[in-house]
Amino acid sequence: MTRVIAVANQKGGVGKTTTAVNLTASLAAAGQSVLLVDLDPQGNATTGSGIDKAALTSGVYQLLLGQVTIDRAIVRSETAQYDVLPANRELAGAEVELIDIPKREYQLKHYLERLSSRYSFIIVDCPPALNLLTVNGLVAADAVIIPMQCEYYALEGLSDLVNTIRLVKKNLNPKLEIEGLLRTMFDPRNALTVQVSEQLEQHFGAKVYKTVIPRNVRLAEAPSYGKPVMYHDANSKGAQAYRDLANEVLARVPADQVAYDA
Repeated sequence: MTRVIAVANQKGGVGKTTTAVNLTASLAAAGQSVLLVDLDPQGNATTGSGIDKAALTSGVYQLLLGQVTIDRAIVRSETAQYDVLPANRELAGAEVELIDIPKREYQLKHYLERLSSRYSFIIVDCPPALNLLTVNGLVAADAVIIPMQCEYYALEGLSDLVNTIRLVKKNLNPKLEIEGLLRTMFDPRNALTVQVSEQLEQHFGAKVYKTVIPRNVRLAEAPSYGKPVMYHDANSKGAQAYRDLANEVLARVPADQVAYDA
């Protein structure tokens, strides 16, 4: 059974795409068959997987509008050995074009359900906004990972996102749950960072991943090489942190749902 996990936060610059790309790569390296879905018109998850978004002739935009089959839309990341449903700036137009499509919130879910026997995990990189594309990601997902920095304004944004998840669960996707909260760009020398981290643990308990993603130069520069960090510098603290996160994600999945590549 495929587990679909949306990586979402309406606040930009919190490590959302970094998390989607590197979690996907780490799960694939652990023997899982994984698809990364890029729902962000910026296409950063696409380029971070070593795929030239400017050269795309089909991707998630054409798929959502019913112009291509899902098999034609998926491409392989030769850099990191996982599949990608890619995106580029064309996807920005989908927000308007989906309005006239019946059950527009279910478009992505409709196509991903056809892949249930192909992948053990599908990771969806949602855009940094609470728009129709994000709603499509949440409706298609079983669970949500929320990457966030440990700072005051992040707590305010978190309450808005949690409320959106509740509304989607109530009205569109009854199975949707928060998979976990991931502390990113973590600097333990910063007193406010530590204080906010403690507040998260008090409020969300076991939903907060034990893994924290540090500020790390190798992690920050890996996208410019079109690689997940584990293929840029496997020994870096950032690469190790995402391997640890992948292990936590796997540990939360029932044993009979974990399928390893042969």
